[in-house]
This record gives sequence, C-alpha cells and structure tokens, in this order.
Amino acid sequence: MCADLELIKAHIGEYPDFPKKGILFKDVFTALRSGPVCQAIKRLLIAHIRESCPGVEVVIGLEARGFLFSLLIAAELGIACVPIRKKGKLPGECVQHEYKLEYGTDTFEIQKDSIACGQKVLVVDDLLATGGTMDAANKLVQQVGGVVEENVLIIELTSLGGRKKLESSGIKIHSFIQYDDVE
Repeated sequence: MCADLELIKAHIGEYPDFPKKGILFKDVFTALRSGPVCQAIKRLLIAHIRESCPGVEVVIGLEARGFLFSLLIAAELGIACVPIRKKGKLPGECVQHEYKLEYGTDTFEIQKDSIACGQKVLVVDDLLATGGTMDAANKLVQQVGGVVEENVLIIELTSLGGRKKLESSGIKIHSFIQYDDVE
C-alpha cells in the first residue's frame, strides 16, 4: 500500500495563487488523469474501509469531488451511495443544515429519506481544510438519523485545523495524504 500512496502523492497537482493569491491549491483531479493512480486510490480506500468500518451501510459523497469517491466505494462494497449537495440541487423533500464559512454562510442538503434511522454512514470527500463542510455534513447525517462511523479524505491540509474541529465531535477521521504548509 505504500507504493500506492507514493504514486498518488506524485500525481497531486499544485496550483499557486488559486483560488486566490497566497493559496497553494492541492488538486486531486490532476491525479485522476492517470488510470494507475485511480486504481491505487480505489485500493487504498477499499482496504481502509474494510478494516476501519466493516459494517458501514451507506457512503455519503460531498459535493462535488466526494461524489467520485463515494460511488466507487459503494459499487465495490455493494452499499448505498447518497449525495450531500448545496441548497437547491436535490429534488424531493430535503433536510438542510446551514454552516459558517470564512466569508459568510452556506447550506447543505440531503434527501430526507435517503438514510434510515441508525444506519452506519461513512462520509467521504477529497480534501480536509478547516473542517467546516465536513462538520456540516456530519451534522446533517445525524439530523436525519444516521450514525457517522468515519470521515475519509484523500488529502488533509493539517495547518488549517480541520481535524481538531472534527475530532471534538468524537467522529473518527482518516486522511491518506497530509500537507503541513499550504501557502
């Protein structure tokens, strides 16, 4: 598995001054341009989930990059795949959770009947920064009755403190690649 991790790391793109000056953007999409990297990501995700949360029943993907990984996991494990999206993007009756950002607020939604009460849920996304969106997703899953087993991420920007925010809620977090300096 170490070789898979090194292969993925070698293909993570870096874009200085995106989305604004002073930010060094770490891009998992660059890595997905390689078939062998896609296979490596799949192997790492599936091996970790089988070991860490074997009883998981639903995988949640966060808009938008998390969708890629959630479907891959759900298809491999034969479990449900449910999206969490920004307000107004899902049809039917939805439950909402508003959360704070550095520059204002945003709202996540999930379809009301997409998770049964007590189901074990895995929440997946590409990157953990400050933890705001992942925290909002966890709260939304709990709001509809799901039990968050773990948050799984490909990349974590450790200097931004997202892990600390999430760990205070008692939810397990796993990231495969950590970067300390993002500027």
